[in-house]
Amino acid sequence: MKRRQREEAPLIGVLVVARSVVMRAGLEALIATDSALEIVGSTAYFDLSSQIEQQRPDVVLWEWSAQEEESFPILLTANGFQPAIVLLIDDLSESAIAEFLRAGVRAILPSEASADEIMGAIVAAASGLTVLHSDITEVLLPTLPSPLPEMPSQPLTPREIEVLGMLAEGLSNKTIARRLILSEHTIKFHISSLFNKLNVSSRTEAVILGARQGLIML
Repeated sequence: MKRRQREEAPLIGVLVVARSVVMRAGLEALIATDSALEIVGSTAYFDLSSQIEQQRPDVVLWEWSAQEEESFPILLTANGFQPAIVLLIDDLSESAIAEFLRAGVRAILPSEASADEIMGAIVAAASGLTVLHSDITEVLLPTLPSPLPEMPSQPLTPREIEVLGMLAEGLSNKTIARRLILSEHTIKFHISSLFNKLNVSSRTEAVILGARQGLIML
């Protein structure tokens, strides 16, 4: 009888970007500890576009400095290839964060984020998820319209609140379904329902408003 070979998931290619050689070495060492990740390159900002074109990473892990540039570029190659971007930032101003999000950044963490937070953000960003560190959401909270004092006219069900909490963790629909022992179709239904009740159109907005209304804790 032939032995069935298990298909291994492809490695997530990561391009490390930092001005400091020491910082680049530290981030490379961190990534090397995870067998699901692969370092495809390491560079300073000035060589970034050509490195992305050549290496075509799944994720760009970028230690961004407020002194780097006046504005944040949209990293889109001539062939239309755009990697997921995970930023480590030291500028936690609302204007800077808003600019990053408009440019399509997938994950934003403070420079002092833990190793586990950085690794988790890389994997989540590679899967198409958006990750905002709790420090980042605290900056964004005052910029949102103040919610009504009372809860929505249609309150969230316990299950919807549970799903909302998992959205705050950055979990995918598939992972949520597995954890709750439900189908992905059911999870999509719950997410659609809570979006309608909270009057939001994205996971990030749902999490932030859910936190403001005391439905979940960040």
